[in-house]
This record gives sequence, C-alpha cells and structure tokens, in this order.
Amino acid sequence: MIFLWLKAVHVFFVVSWFAGLFYLPRIFVNLAGISPASGAERARLLGMAVRLKRFMIPLLLGTWIFGIAMIVSGGAESVHFWFQQHWLHAKLALVLVLTGYDGYCKKLLRDFQNNRNKKSHQWLRWFNEVPAALLLLILILVIVKPF
Repeated sequence: MIFLWLKAVHVFFVVSWFAGLFYLPRIFVNLAGISPASGAERARLLGMAVRLKRFMIPLLLGTWIFGIAMIVSGGAESVHFWFQQHWLHAKLALVLVLTGYDGYCKKLLRDFQNNRNKKSHQWLRWFNEVPAALLLLILILVIVKPF
C-alpha cells in the first residue's frame, strides 16, 4: 500500500517538473527573439524564467526522492528486485539526462540574465523538444518494459 502512495506522489512531482521543463525553454525562445534593449518585455520574460526555474527545484528533488523511495520501500529484497529490472537502468539513465538538461537550463538562464546568450531562437526551439522525446522514451520503458 505504501508503494502506491509513493508512486502517486512521484507521478505528481514528475508531471509538475515536466511542466517546467516544457515551459522554461519556451520562455528562452521568446527571450532569444527580442532585443536585449527591449526593456520591459525582456524584464518580464526574465522574471518569469527566474521564478519558474526556482519553482522547478523542489519538483526535481521530489521526483528523485519519491522515485528512490519507491525502490527502497520494500526493503533490501525490493532494492535487489528493482535493480534486476533492466528497463529501470535505462529509465534512471534518462532521468539523469533530464537532470542535466535541467541544469543546462539554469546555465542558459544565467546567460540570458548576463546578456551572454549565443543560442538562436531556432536552436532553442529544437532544445525545447528534448524533454518531450525523453518523456516518450521513459513512458515506453515504464509501461512496456521492453527489456
């Protein structure tokens, strides 16, 4: 029973974190499309990005904490069982990639804040698609368990 509660809370954090992972790079696309001298619009978009990134931190942590809690909730036997599941290894690797993506978003935000952005809005549009592709792969691993 505890496993299902942990799973429900884990899914809540995952969905919420992904909302940020989908929206923050979209703000970057908009920032890249305006002049650094555009004043109020730039300040508004930067403010939105900063607040969203700050909000995403506990969502990332909750995703990891409750995901790990699900693995260890059944004790040593449960941990042993989960780590025999090869799909889980792949899923954890993809979640590590997403965590790196989240960290790279922080770097991009600092670049925008310091007027050092070198990425075009086209590059950022493609960058914005990465979480969707990773989400699809993770869902396939979790639901289909192909290996």
